[in-house]
Order: sequence, then C-alpha cells, then structure tokens
Amino acid sequence: HMALGPGTRHGLSEGEMTLAEVVKQKGYATGMVGKWHLGSRPPLLPTYHGFDDYFGLPYSNDMWPHNPEAKPGVYPPLPLLDGEKPVKVGLTAEDQDQLTTWYTERAVKFIEQHRAQPFFLYFAHSMPHVPLHVSAKFKGKSQQGLYGDVIQEIDWSVGEILAAVKRSGIDERTLVIFTSDNGPWLRFGDHGGSAKPLREGKGTCWEGGTRVPCLMRWPGTLAAGTTSNAMFMTIDLLPTLAKRIGAALPAHPIDGRDVWPLIAGQPGARNPHEAYVYYFENNELQAVTDGDGRWKLQLPHTYRGLGDRPGGRGGVPVVYDMVKFKDTALYDLDADVGETKDIAAQHPAIVQRLEAFAEKMREQLGDSLTKRTGNALREPGRLP
Repeated sequence: HMALGPGTRHGLSEGEMTLAEVVKQKGYATGMVGKWHLGSRPPLLPTYHGFDDYFGLPYSNDMWPHNPEAKPGVYPPLPLLDGEKPVKVGLTAEDQDQLTTWYTERAVKFIEQHRAQPFFLYFAHSMPHVPLHVSAKFKGKSQQGLYGDVIQEIDWSVGEILAAVKRSGIDERTLVIFTSDNGPWLRFGDHGGSAKPLREGKGTCWEGGTRVPCLMRWPGTLAAGTTSNAMFMTIDLLPTLAKRIGAALPAHPIDGRDVWPLIAGQPGARNPHEAYVYYFENNELQAVTDGDGRWKLQLPHTYRGLGDRPGGRGGVPVVYDMVKFKDTALYDLDADVGETKDIAAQHPAIVQRLEAFAEKMREQLGDSLTKRTGNALREPGRLP
C-alpha cells in the first residue's frame, strides 16, 4: 500500500495482466509515456508488463533529493528512463520544466510511427503532481499562478495528441480517454488544485479524493457534446476495452466489469456492479458505494484533512490533521455530492445492503480496521 518509492523491492506481479498485455493479443503496438510507479527496476518496469516502448519517470517527480520534506539521502538522483535504460540520472529543476514537452513529443512520435497499425498508448503526465514545473512557453501565462500555467501546458499537450491522431487519418478509429488518478493534494494549497464542492481531497475516500472527471472522444461512435452523470471506476476500463476488441481476460478474478453501455449512452444502461469498495492506507476498508454511484456508506476510519485551514503556498505544504470519523454514515450523492448530510437513519435497508457487501469484500480482500485477512489476495511482484 501507498506509493512505491525508489528503494521499494516490490511492484506489479508478472502474473497480473495489464491493458497493454490484453491488446497485444490482437496485435496492437503498445507504448507508455510518463509516470509508472509500479516498481522502479527490472522486472517491474513497463517493458516487462506488455509495453513495447516506454519513456518517463519510474515514480513520482517529488521522489528526488530536492524534496523539502525528506531527509538528505532518502531519495537518490531522479532518473528519466527510455525503455529500461536511464537517459539521464539526476534530473534538475530545469529538466522538470521540460517534462511535459518531452513526454508530449514522445507520445506524438509513437502515434506517427504506429498509425498504420492498431496501437495502445498510455500517457501518464507527471504534472500537476508537486513539485510543479512548466516550460517557458507557458510560464506566467495563466491567471491562476503556476498551477494554472501547468494545467494550460497539459491542455496544450492534449491538443498535440489529438492533432497527431487527426494528421494520421485515424480520428474515427481512435478512442481517447482523458481522466485523473485522484483529487487535489489540499495541503499544498495554491499548488494543489480544488475539488469543491466535493469533500476533502487526495489521500481520502471522500468524494474529493476519489471522484474525478472523465472525457472520452471517438468520432462516429460517441456522439459529440453528450454528457453523463454515470459513475464507474478505472478498474472497469480493462474489461470494457477487451470486450470491444475481442481479447480474452485473464483466467484469475479481476474486479472490473464491462461498462460500455454506460459509456455509449445506451438507453436503460445500468452499472453492472452491485457495489464498489474503497480501500486505503494499510488495507483499510473505508467506504462503499452502490454500483450506480448514488448511495455511499462511509465506515468508521481516520483520514487526513485540513478542516477550515488553508493549504500552503508556493509549493510549501501545511501539515494535515488526522481526523477520526467515528460513525457509519450514509450519503445520497445524487442530492448531496458534498457528503454533508448523514441519512443512514432514514434508509436502514440500504445501509444493511452496503454493509453486507462490505463484509463480503472483507472475506476476499481483508480489512485491517476489523483485523481481517482476505482469502483471495494475490502476491505482488518482488525483486530477486
């Protein structure tokens, strides 16, 4: 659990199937650009997990010697990898200014090289993770400070990707999915973004920590200008895309389901999940939502928050408070997306149903809060 740093000796197991390995069944070229964070050395790198091509950082861009909160010597020089080989070890602040540009150039090159065949490109921007860095062409250009500059450069990057797809003549054969991994890092204040009106932010199982926007583009297949309030999780992308291309899923159980009817806006489409569970920290089961994403049950746990305090400024964070949430609370996210009004007393049957699902998941995945060990856990990959 938690982020895998440069000294970590475990990561993604070779027994798991990545989306890259799924699409390779059908002859797709596979490339990745950006942050990996699932193991920083062979055999844990992307090239061991289905990606033909990789260019990026093996972990977060703050895991470097210049991290103001780390003791000297905790983080080694930050490497930039091309495949499995470092092209530079010891990135400087000036190098980080160029990351978004370098990533984008590599992504465009991959698209142009593989436009005549099916391909899958996974592009995981390092920004806007702190420390924030932006190239000279966008520095000082927004009205929202450095954070705004960084977002403008990511916007430019998306434009370059879409332009490369269009130039290659594959617009109507290309599905583009744009989303994020988590909500804002609130303790960084003006360098962390905002999730309002959602509650809390990154590192919590409140909606501000886990609910993110998702935009999809597939001319001729997904109607332009349509919107949806349907919820699903990124775990659903692998089986959804596998079904679209007729690829086989792994033999072992996976958590995702095919949610294409939701994405395509098919009449009467419903989420196929009974419910979703939210784990954090040391395998703590902290929350459950029903599949449709309306009802959310928050379970007793401790989370990090700021209360009414502002976050830091200029890249210097403030310290979180550890907040004890002692109750089991039910929220109607359709009416109360900010999770402000506990309505558990009015809906005991819904609480019971979600608690029963939580108990089923504890049997499979465990729960340190109730001192349970799951019976369906799989081991991670480990270095020799």
